Amino acid sequence: MTAEGNPARVQVIHSETHSVPQQLNIWLEQLTARKGSDLLLVPNAPPSMRVESVLTGIGSDPLTGEQIEAAVLPALAAHAREDYERAGIGDSSYRVEGLGRFRINLHRERGRAAATVRALPSKVPTLAELHLPAGVAALAKVQRGLVIIGGATGSGKTTTLAALVNEMNQHQARHIVTIEDPIEYEHAHARSLVEQVEIGIDALDFPTALRAALRQAPDVIVVGEMRDPETARIALSAAETGHLVFTTLHTTDAASTVSRIADSFPQERQHSIRAEMAMALSAMLTQMLIPKRNGVRVPAAELLMVGYGARQHIRKNALQHLHQEITITRRQGSFTLEESLAQLVSQQELTREEAMTRALHPEDLDTALKTKGF
Repeated sequence: MTAEGNPARVQVIHSETHSVPQQLNIWLEQLTARKGSDLLLVPNAPPSMRVESVLTGIGSDPLTGEQIEAAVLPALAAHAREDYERAGIGDSSYRVEGLGRFRINLHRERGRAAATVRALPSKVPTLAELHLPAGVAALAKVQRGLVIIGGATGSGKTTTLAALVNEMNQHQARHIVTIEDPIEYEHAHARSLVEQVEIGIDALDFPTALRAALRQAPDVIVVGEMRDPETARIALSAAETGHLVFTTLHTTDAASTVSRIADSFPQERQHSIRAEMAMALSAMLTQMLIPKRNGVRVPAAELLMVGYGARQHIRKNALQHLHQEITITRRQGSFTLEESLAQLVSQQELTREEAMTRALHPEDLDTALKTKGF
């Protein structure tokens, strides 16, 4: 059993690792019945679920770390159990017949087991359903190069990526290989063939999976997240040699996207990496989800379709000029965050004040709003 309050050592209840996670399934039945998004299991508190952004308890009896571990551990895939035993954190997808798929994070807090289980969507959304700016759809028609989707945690990057894959799958005949940890959206073959590789189950890690994908004659490679320099290096190389590569990063604009990748490499390599990015990049989209008073979140975004000017700025590390390239390449489909925010204000989705708090360039937003009569 796990020793409560001992953060130095992770102990796993091995006798439970192959049993049926009955208690977890009961909680997930309740989560699904109430259309909740997350099941939260924290020691000294009863199990809770998030329904429409509101936390609600399930019962009144508080859980112990041992109870949480016993309930959740059997649901983890073998690699995630090993990760939990070694490092105290295990991430895994989990499928329950009749309920759907879930993403499990079993972790430690103050030496005790805790867990978050998120319900994964059963249907891949369309771009129209996401209500993103219309220009985002152009990314599904890019033929080659690297397309990066940036945004903070919870900004909908993975969902946008899935919608773009769905758009290609429905309308183009391509061989698409996705590499994810874990797989969140499952794609059925339509006009395209879609292979989905899950890290820890189908491949050891992102670099290994990406190298293997390049030998599978793909037209499109989707890398769920650019987590390390080796993955970035292989993705850049693939994009330079004619593949279309999509990925995500935790960044807020085009300049921070380039910096994030270059800065992950040793200083002596950063110049050459920027040169590779200048050649490989086709587009950089950054997005955010803005909460409204009624709990609904609306998306705002910025898109730079990378052209000659942007490539020169990236190569010279003059990243402060990338923002002006958005305006210059508007005919190619680029648009600024401020233009996106102004559109939301004109549609009465946001107030002027709410939009101003989100703008990276408030003076540009003020100009855009005046153009629309606000």
